[in-house]
Amino acid sequence: MMATMNAPTMDRRTMGERRTSMRTQGRSAMSALDYLAMALLIIGGLNWAMVGLFDVDMVATIFGPGSPATRIVYVVVGLAALYSIYTTAKMAGSKRSH
Repeated sequence: MMATMNAPTMDRRTMGERRTSMRTQGRSAMSALDYLAMALLIIGGLNWAMVGLFDVDMVATIFGPGSPATRIVYVVVGLAALYSIYTTAKMAGSKRSH
């Protein structure tokens, strides 16, 4: 009688399905809202850098100091920061549970 070796099981998913699975197993892919929040935080951070380095507030320069549009931009950037804090806390919590 001849001994046989068990062949390793083959993953029959397509390459695209495997890539998606690999990307989402460790952590979820970023959503459009995540990218929007990141872009707003970058814009806000660059604006604060301009204020600190050159005493130039680009948002106020573009929309007018104290204008409703300027205030809206500041509030939206602040909301993006709060959303990012929430997202970071959620990610940290999910890593602890694994």
